[in-house]
Amino acid sequence: VQGTGGSSAVSKCSAAARGYIQDRFLRLLAGRRRRRAPLIHRGYYIRARAVDHCVQDFLLKTQSLPRTQILSLGAGFDSLYFRLKDMGLLHHTVVYEVDFPNVARQKAALIKRMNELSALVGDNGGEGLGAITFSGEDYKLLGVDLSELSELERALEEAGLNNEVPTLFIAEVVLTYVENTRSDALIQWAAEHFPRACFLLYEQVHPEDPFGRVMQQHFSQLNSALHSLAQYPDCEAQQRRFLGRGWTECSVMDMNEFFTCCIPEDEQQRVQTLEPFDEYEEWHLKCSHYFVLAASKGMEPSWTPLLPRVAVPRRAGPVGMAASVPAAACAGLSGIPGLRRYGHHSVLIKPNVILTTGGFGEEDGQHCRVRNFHVLSKRAGYWKAVCVTQNVPDKRWGERLYHTVSCLSDTLALVVGGRTSPSSAGLGTLWLKFPETCNASDPDNVAVELASLQPAAEAAALRWRHSTTEITFKGEQYLFVYGGRSALEPVLGDWYFLHARELSHAVIAVEGPVPESRHSHSACGWEGGVLIAGGLGAAEQPLGSVFLLRELEHGFQWQTIETHPPLVPRYSHTAHVHEGKLLLVGGVWFHASSVPGITVIDLTTGLCLDYGINVEHLEWPLMLHNHSSVFLPDEKELLVIGGGGNCFSFGTHLNPEPVSLSLSSILISH
Repeated sequence: VQGTGGSSAVSKCSAAARGYIQDRFLRLLAGRRRRRAPLIHRGYYIRARAVDHCVQDFLLKTQSLPRTQILSLGAGFDSLYFRLKDMGLLHHTVVYEVDFPNVARQKAALIKRMNELSALVGDNGGEGLGAITFSGEDYKLLGVDLSELSELERALEEAGLNNEVPTLFIAEVVLTYVENTRSDALIQWAAEHFPRACFLLYEQVHPEDPFGRVMQQHFSQLNSALHSLAQYPDCEAQQRRFLGRGWTECSVMDMNEFFTCCIPEDEQQRVQTLEPFDEYEEWHLKCSHYFVLAASKGMEPSWTPLLPRVAVPRRAGPVGMAASVPAAACAGLSGIPGLRRYGHHSVLIKPNVILTTGGFGEEDGQHCRVRNFHVLSKRAGYWKAVCVTQNVPDKRWGERLYHTVSCLSDTLALVVGGRTSPSSAGLGTLWLKFPETCNASDPDNVAVELASLQPAAEAAALRWRHSTTEITFKGEQYLFVYGGRSALEPVLGDWYFLHARELSHAVIAVEGPVPESRHSHSACGWEGGVLIAGGLGAAEQPLGSVFLLRELEHGFQWQTIETHPPLVPRYSHTAHVHEGKLLLVGGVWFHASSVPGITVIDLTTGLCLDYGINVEHLEWPLMLHNHSSVFLPDEKELLVIGGGGNCFSFGTHLNPEPVSLSLSSILISH
C-alpha cells in the first residue's frame, strides 16, 4: 500500500513535466523520475484536477471565516500544501497530513533537505512530539496508521487540530486500502466530532465489469487489495455510505461526468492536444471506474463543489437489458497467440472463411504490432485457425492498426488506411491477393502488393479509425470511405467514393444534413446505401446518432434514422445488418453501470433493444472494444475476434481467444 503512494507521485510528476498540471513541487517530492505514457498522464491529470477543484472551492467558500483546517489522510508525497501556500491560498488555513510513520519520516527529511520546500513551510521545531514528524506554522505532518482510529484522534489532538473549526477531510485513493469497518468508522467519526465539515473522496468503482476485474486483479497482485469495492460497488452505494454516517449532503460524479461537466471547454481542448493520443477507449473506461465524492454537514452556505458547469442529460437509471445472449469460447481457436490482438480487422473472404490482419497483440511471445495474418475457417461446425506469412515480408504492410479491409472478389481485398503510431501519417492502400481455395486447412500465402490511388483519391487513405463500405452505384462497384481521424485532424467528417477497379475518386452528389464528424463508428451496407452508427465526436464525446446514406437516382442522400428509446451513445463497436435489423456489438459508452452487449435496431420501426452477454462460461473478462466481429447469417452466429487494450496502469488485457455468440434467440425471423 505504501508503494502505491510513491508510484502515484512519479506519475503526477511526469504529467506535470508534460504540461498537464502546473506543479513545480512534484519533482522535489517524487524522488525518481520516469516518463509515463499519455494515457497515464491523462489519468493523473483528471485525478489532480478533481481534487484541486474541490479543495479550491472549499477555500473560496470559507475565505471570510477566521480559521479553517485541511486534513489529508494518507497524503503520501503529495504536494498539495506547497502548491496552495505558493498560490497564497492559506492565509487562515492549517494543513494536517497523515500517513504511515515511515512515509511521514521520509517526507519530513525531504522537506528539511530541500530549501525550496523548507523556505515555504518554515520549520518551527515541533517535531518529535508524539506522532509529529514535521511542524510548521500552518503545516503539520503526522506518522500514524489510519486504521487505528483512537491513535489517529490522539495524534491530531496533540498536533492542535480543532474540532470546532470548519475542516476539509481529503482521502485520495486511501480508504479503499483500509478494511471497511475501519474506514466506515473513520467516516462516521469525522461527521460526529466536527460540527462543520466537508469530506472529499476519490477512489475506484465498478469492480465486476471486465475493466473492473482487470483493475482488481492488478491491485491484488500488488498486495494492496481494494476493500471498498465489494460493499460499495457504485457511486450510489458510496453516496448512501456517507448519508448513513452523519453527513447531510453528498454529491458524486464519475470522472467522465466530471471531465465533461466541471472542466471548461478550452481546458478540455488544451489537454486533448498536449501530446499524440489514440487510447480513447481506455481513457473513458478508466474515467468510468473512478469517482469524486463531496460530502458535507453544518456548512453555511452549503458546500456543493460538484455542480455541473454545463447540464449534461443523464440517463434515468441503468440501461435496461431485454434478455441476454450466450457467449462460448471456440474450442478449436484456443491457444493461438496471434488471435490475441486489438485494433485489427477481420473480413469474410468467402463463406465460413475469415482473414484477420494487423492490430496490436501477441506475436513471438511478446506484445507488439502484429505482422502476421491469420485465416480462420469453419468446417463441420468447428473453427480452425492458421497463421499465414506474407509473400513479401517487407515494409509495405507497415504493421498497421485501425485500418479497414474490403473483400472485392474471391481472390482480392483492399486495405485502406491505418496507422503505426498516432503521430505518424496514415498508411495508404494495399492489395491483398489470396488463392481462391484459401482456408485454414490449406491457407497458402497471402501476397501483399502496393495499390496506388489516383492523386485526387490519396487523402481517402491517410486516416485511421474510419470505415470503408462496399456499394454499387449505376452498376459500378465503389468503396465509400467515411470519417476517422488523422495525425493532423483529431476527427474527420469527410467522405470519398473510390472506384473499386481504378482506385480513382468519383464525384457523386450527396444531399441532406451532413452527419457530425466522427471516428470509431460502425458502417454497414444496406439496400444499396450505407448505415453509419455511433462513433466518437469532436469533443471526444460518444455519439448516439444513426444515419443512412440512401441511394437516389442521381446520387445519395443523408437521412437520420430515429431510434426509440434513443440509442445509448457509444463508439469502438462493430456492426452487422440481418433481415432489416442493425446489430451493434460491444463498444464503449459512458453509462458505467453496465457494459454494452448487443443492441438490435429494427430499421423499419426504429425500435432499439439492448441485450446483455452471458459470460458465465468464460473464465476471463470479455472486453468488447477494439475487437472485430464476423456474422454468419445461416447459423445466426457472431464470431468475436480479439479485443481489449492497455488498461491504464493495470496492464494490457487481450481477450485470450475468439468467442462465439449465438443470436438465434434474438433474431427470430418474422
